[in-house]
Amino acid sequence: MFDNVNGVELTVFTILFIAVSVLGFVAARWRRADDLEHLDEWGLGGRNFGSWITWFLIGGDLYTAYTFVAVPALVFGAGAIGFFAVPYTIVVYPMLFLVLIRLWSVSHVHGFVTPADFVRARHGSSTLALLIAITGIVATMPYIALQLVGIEAVLKAMGVTGHVPIIVAFAILAAYTYNSGLRAPALIAFVKDALIYVVIIIAVIVIPYKLGGWDAIFGAAEKKFDASPNPGDGVVLAGPAQLQYATLAFGSALALFLYPHSVTAVLASRDRNVIKRNMAALPAYSFVLGLLALLGYMAVKAGVVPIGADPEAGVPGDGNTIVPLLFDQMFPSWFAGVAFAAIGIGALVPAAIMSIAAANLWTRNIYVEYINKNATPKQEAKSSKLASLVVKAGALVAIIALDPEFSIDLQLIGGIIILQTLPAVAIGLYTRWFHRWALIAGWAAGMAVGFWATYQIQQKVFTSPTEFTVKKEHFGGSAFPLEKLGFDTTYTIYAGFLAIVVNLIVCVVATLVFRALKAPEGEDATKTSEYFADQDDPRLRDLPEVVH
Repeated sequence: MFDNVNGVELTVFTILFIAVSVLGFVAARWRRADDLEHLDEWGLGGRNFGSWITWFLIGGDLYTAYTFVAVPALVFGAGAIGFFAVPYTIVVYPMLFLVLIRLWSVSHVHGFVTPADFVRARHGSSTLALLIAITGIVATMPYIALQLVGIEAVLKAMGVTGHVPIIVAFAILAAYTYNSGLRAPALIAFVKDALIYVVIIIAVIVIPYKLGGWDAIFGAAEKKFDASPNPGDGVVLAGPAQLQYATLAFGSALALFLYPHSVTAVLASRDRNVIKRNMAALPAYSFVLGLLALLGYMAVKAGVVPIGADPEAGVPGDGNTIVPLLFDQMFPSWFAGVAFAAIGIGALVPAAIMSIAAANLWTRNIYVEYINKNATPKQEAKSSKLASLVVKAGALVAIIALDPEFSIDLQLIGGIIILQTLPAVAIGLYTRWFHRWALIAGWAAGMAVGFWATYQIQQKVFTSPTEFTVKKEHFGGSAFPLEKLGFDTTYTIYAGFLAIVVNLIVCVVATLVFRALKAPEGEDATKTSEYFADQDDPRLRDLPEVVH
């Protein structure tokens, strides 16, 4: 387990990891209320975070191990397609601005904790709310698993093998999340972002200098991809990859704000202005994301060989280790240890928020709705705490079952699932035109198409631009070939985009049918004015007093 371990790197990593873990436990006393045994307190941090805390919380929530490990790994392995993450994190914020301030207002009036709470009240359907809750939980599992991939990659780069260290890391995460709730990742996010900014600023200055400049870096990447037998690889997007790139970026942007953890971070904000300021400022993270993606090209120039790779035998190895190996190669051991800690902590913060968000869905929309309708606030908080532990365990199962070529596929598969909640949640914030039964039919159709499309996707190993062997027959990624629909083309499309288009078409058609049949619409428990309520509005639900 500890053979050939770099002692300095492991020591620095461990010290910072322990320090952050202590901070996670201390967070229970930070901005605490009289009663922590309440879902508004444990699951939403008292709904009282200001602009700076929300900035770090949302940034820590949305920019994860996916940022540090998965995106550069895709750029290293496939080239320009990996940069889809940059435009999608730019276009997402105007959409977030339009949607989430309305969700904040109506949620604070009614005491909603989850998106499914809103759906239950807006559309008058407990069945639809249950489907939204289950969808959120299932979609979050692979996203948490992606954080596990990030920590695992760092441990491998330091020479630590086996599953015990990663189990210990997530046991610690589970403990302080159980103890402190959302306050733990909110407080840790300050440390996480500080480490990430320091590491990336130094990396984009020092590494290009050592490698001979950006011209040499891009030249090496171009040489690699020109020689690649895969027609989709390249520093510039090949024609057939452009449609995949566009639909992947747009579909991922739509999916991002539907995730339960995105909603959780927003509902913890103090008022609408906090959300507005953050939606205006958070695109600054997209600049950092672009720099991080370039680490993939730097690794090409540096000659990084992923752990487990055998180029002569055509074995690609673990591409997720390329950034940790690059840091190990380019920096002294002590700084590499700091960089590894940044990646590890960058995984812990979102994993904590995601598990809390999924646990809240279980409690409010399954436990309270179907198991214990008269649950007290203390029982709700206890249920969420226990569920957060189960969700983390489920993520471990997901990482074993899915086994994707690129860890980024974990996030993309989750995106396909969560996208199917778009009509009920995001569109539902603006209109009730869709019939509640049509929303259920659309959800079912979107899920079926998403499952079918990803089942059709093969994982291919190209031996020439026109010849390949199939490594995996099904669930080999998220790029759906349009030839499966009968088109004579090599173009691919993001499977989630195809699924949500079908979902929306079914919603429209089914709504017209159900209206013609005069099917019952369901009662809307919300009012138009409630979507504009702000902090001082007397309609806002009272919360426990904070002890300063």
